[in-house]
Amino acid sequence: MRLYVVGGAVRDALLGRPASDRDWVAVGATPEAMVALGYRPVGKDFPVFIAPGSGEEVALARTERKTGPGYHGFAFHAAPEVTLEQDLARRDLTINAIAQAEDGTLIDPCGGRRDLQARVLRHVSPAFVEDPVRLLRVARLAARLPDFTLAPETLALLRRMVADGEVDALVPERVWQELARGLMAERPSRMFEVLRDCGALARLLPEVQALWGVPQPPAHHPEIDTGVHLMQVLDMSARLQAGLPVRWAALCHDLGKGTTPREQWPRHPGHEQRSAKLAQAVAERLRVPGDCRELADVVAREHGHVHASGALGAAALLRLFERCDALRRPERLPGLLLACECDARGRTGLEARPYAPAARLPPLLQAALAIDSAAVAGAAAQRGLRGPDIGQAVRQARVQALARALGGEGGLEGEVGDDSGSGGDGDAR
Repeated sequence: MRLYVVGGAVRDALLGRPASDRDWVAVGATPEAMVALGYRPVGKDFPVFIAPGSGEEVALARTERKTGPGYHGFAFHAAPEVTLEQDLARRDLTINAIAQAEDGTLIDPCGGRRDLQARVLRHVSPAFVEDPVRLLRVARLAARLPDFTLAPETLALLRRMVADGEVDALVPERVWQELARGLMAERPSRMFEVLRDCGALARLLPEVQALWGVPQPPAHHPEIDTGVHLMQVLDMSARLQAGLPVRWAALCHDLGKGTTPREQWPRHPGHEQRSAKLAQAVAERLRVPGDCRELADVVAREHGHVHASGALGAAALLRLFERCDALRRPERLPGLLLACECDARGRTGLEARPYAPAARLPPLLQAALAIDSAAVAGAAAQRGLRGPDIGQAVRQARVQALARALGGEGGLEGEVGDDSGSGGDGDAR
């Protein structure tokens, strides 16, 4: 038996990047021999083992044959006579088809090192089209390696996979898994550029595809095009090192602009609620985790109000906090503010602009939270108040606390910048 490191770990080491988890291939072995050496079998579709001591995955060298649609439609052949070169030939990209022997020797039958030097993403063989997950992996890798270009012949294969309906066989969980990894990459916009170029974005996320060609008011958006803005917002989320929920919320925050009637362009009245509705539909379709879908919902609904919050008085601020559920879940506010900052700074020429709400709103929320609601409710009950009137007394105490934190500006009821509409200029944001 001979062991080789393969795939991303070899690629990243050659690029001088932090190495990912190492994957190993065993050549010349049988499942029985692996078990006898202390390897623990875990593979369901083909023989994969956990190595004793290191806990790393080791797969038997194998070939594969397409037997049906989708990425489950394969028959695998793993046997001692399968060579390392045969195993590498079934991989997706040349830069992922490099192996390293235990003595450090590199085995590169597909020209992966050449493409690493040329910064090119190129498929290994025409069999690339047989696995639709590869389309997503290439798009995700483009986001992780943003200085790499996609070989024209590989782009042609991606377009063929879309035309042949292979992309339609992808299950929601796998689509989400690859999208999430791409969103967390160095330049998320590259993933969507590749998906859009090959036609897959229109099939997987038509709500996002619809944003290109939709104009916005240049006073708020120098980049004008909503799709261009969205890509800038995603890349800003990476620049600010945001977590996945924030990046997903950034992706979904303006989906409603894709459904604005043309006669209302370039403004988008009411797009916030439409965005929230579409974000929920996408989350259901892709089975997005709860923390991501919840933040996307509040960001879609409230980003215009957050942007304009500097003009809000005490009562309007309290309503904003209530709609964001920030009084009950104050830990949600930082993610909301970061997503809104990505939106505000994800615009041509405004990338370095400070985002005032990020500094202003947290201490105001703390002022509202500092009210002892139990004590206020007890005092209200002693005055004879009951039911909703007690709740109103607590709200009034919080409004007064916010008014004091604001230095009295805006009063208690007739405050500056009432938020009762769709966010004031929020339709332009």
